[in-house]
Parts: sequence; structure tokens; C-alpha cells
Amino acid sequence: MLIEPQTDAALMALDRAVAEAVRDRLDAPPPTSPDAQAIALRQTLAGLSPAQSAAVRAVLGRIDATQGPPLVVWGPAAQTLAADRFGLSARIASDPEQALAAVRSGSRALLDLTPAKPWWGRLLAEPALRIVGALPDDRHGTPRALMVQQTSPGPTGDDRTFWVTDSAAPDARIVETLSAEGLAATPLVAAGGLKLFTLAGYVQAEDVRLIDAPGTLNGIIGAAPLF
Repeated sequence: MLIEPQTDAALMALDRAVAEAVRDRLDAPPPTSPDAQAIALRQTLAGLSPAQSAAVRAVLGRIDATQGPPLVVWGPAAQTLAADRFGLSARIASDPEQALAAVRSGSRALLDLTPAKPWWGRLLAEPALRIVGALPDDRHGTPRALMVQQTSPGPTGDDRTFWVTDSAAPDARIVETLSAEGLAATPLVAAGGLKLFTLAGYVQAEDVRLIDAPGTLNGIIGAAPLF
């Protein structure tokens, strides 16, 4: 004999509340900039457990995929991280050049951070394209993919900045030199004669502490919030 399943009215009410909140959020205007979005998100996540935070970020990420610029991804890590955060709406690029071309046309792109294709060095010559995000974006993780968009990221109160140099000096010496100027640097990846570092905090391109930084070709290529 078939037994009719019991309906949990309280659980249904909670699920309905989530659905209505998502509907209302989709109807609301999107954030004005990535940094404004990060500041608001940080306040939203305050006090949540890791599991609660992950669930909220999954919902908000899919809303962002609907409201924000089209998303293009390149590389296996970027595909996995984008699917986790934004769902399966991203278009896959065949190479970094195609992904960056999409950014020039108004999209945003999440690209693998790999020494095999040092696409990030190209941003030194394209100040219109900036790194605005890095995944994973928790303070304990090492970035595996970087988000590039046609916008200048602003400070959110808890950031890491991305800096490129062509210095041939050992990483430890570069870190020591920057530390003497009050900058906390961490090496990320090196390729094609270029090295990519993160600098703790939000560092502006014209920061005087970088005037005598190592390398003939160097500069800030963006910043990303931490959560």
C-alpha cells in the first residue's frame, strides 16, 4: 500500500521565504561596482558559520551571474571555481586571448593562474583591464584563478593587490626589498621572465613605496577582496 508523504509546513514556509527573497533580490538593482558588492557581501556574511556562508554565497553568486556582466572562463580551475560560485552560465574560452578579448567587449573573465600561460603580464600594457577578484577568496587560500574586468577596483577594507615585475632577483630578495618599504609581498607564479606577487592590503599604482621597486618593467594590475 502506498503511503502519502507527510508535508512539513514549517520547512515549506522556510523554503518559500528563500524563494521570495531570491525573487525580490533579482528584481532589485545590481551593485554599482565590484568593491561596493564586496563590502555589502562582507556585511551580509557576518556572523554566519562556514556552511551557512557557503550556501548564501552560492545563491548570491548565481544572482550575480544573472545581473552582472557576462562571464567567460578559461582553464580547468576557473571552470570548477566558476561553477561552484556562479553556476553553469559561463562561456568557456579556448585560450586566454579569447577570454581577454571578451573582457574588452564588456564581459568579465575568470582565468587560471598558471605559469604555462602568463596572460596576467599582459595587463601591464592594458590598464583598462584590471583584476577585480581572485578565487578562492578566503584569506587562508592561494588564488587559483583571477577575475578580470574593465573597471578599476577600489578598496574594500580587506584586500590583496596584484603586482608584476620582470626582476631576475630571487623571490626572497624581492620580498625583502618590498618589506623594507612597508609592503608585505607573497610570490604567486613566474613565467616568461615575469613574476606575479600579491601585496597585503589595497595598494595603489602610484604608491610611493613602489617607486624603486625591483624590476625595469613592473606595476600593479589590480586588487581583490578577501572574505
